[in-house]
Amino acid sequence: MRSEREMMDLIVGTARDDERIRAAVMNGSRVNPNAKRDCFQDYDIVYVVTDPASFASDPGWIDRFGERMILQMPKDDSPAASDGRSGSIVYLMQFMDGNRIDLRLVGLQQAGRIIGRDSLTRLLLDKDGIVPPLPPASDADYRVKPPTAERYAACCNEFWWVSAYVAKGLWREELPYAQAELEGPVRRMLIQMLEWLVGIETNFAVSVGKHAKYLQAYLEQSLWDRFARTYAGPDYDEIWRSLFEMGELFRTAAVRVAAHFGYEYPHGDDARVSAHLRYVRTLPKDAKELYAGDSGPARAPAVGRESRRCR
Repeated sequence: MRSEREMMDLIVGTARDDERIRAAVMNGSRVNPNAKRDCFQDYDIVYVVTDPASFASDPGWIDRFGERMILQMPKDDSPAASDGRSGSIVYLMQFMDGNRIDLRLVGLQQAGRIIGRDSLTRLLLDKDGIVPPLPPASDADYRVKPPTAERYAACCNEFWWVSAYVAKGLWREELPYAQAELEGPVRRMLIQMLEWLVGIETNFAVSVGKHAKYLQAYLEQSLWDRFARTYAGPDYDEIWRSLFEMGELFRTAAVRVAAHFGYEYPHGDDARVSAHLRYVRTLPKDAKELYAGDSGPARAPAVGRESRRCR
């Protein structure tokens, strides 16, 4: 595996030697003073170029960076879609030696809208003084932000609303549907609430990273242990357990966040939907109706828009 010094010499040297490349900056974890260093970190590079079309017409020019395992070019920014006026071409390059470069080429006219808008930006080369002065790189743009009352309420509403979908999918034994709803919107809302809790405890001075990858580092151990238990395999009983575990953890975090900001936690929605989940968990598979002869949670407006008739 080529060393960081070798890779940086290659990246900066390429920019220096090619007259079409007028400036280069680096973004991402390699300029983040709070990011843990490891062998999987990629090189997020932006080249400011005079003629994007000339690069697009010569796809082999990237061979100079090394033998590739695989290349990806986002469709909207690919050379095939570029007419030279868009000013942006992206090459995501994974190399056989384990290194990776995510390289974006931007035209001179687009540079001002892109360079410096990310707090994780470090200047590598500027031949013409076109890059404005940059502050020291930091993760400020990625730190947890305090929720407004509206955002907090929307998070709670989405969590409990979609939890009912998960229960429906589990009762029907529709594994892909149930897992998609659980691991999609339900987990996203849980993670969002946990991020806000971390923000409160750190004075909103940290980033938990993409997909909350640093969450464990900031969440108190007991809550992390509970969060880890929310992951389940394909067994339906395990998924039910995960759903209830997520509900309990969400409630714990959300009540604490509400108390801190003076917001109102929707205890009524929580109670009604939680009762509904427990009811569906034990509902016979041959049931034709929900709450037959009962005035249970299904009458509450917080639980789904669907008919009470099972469909």
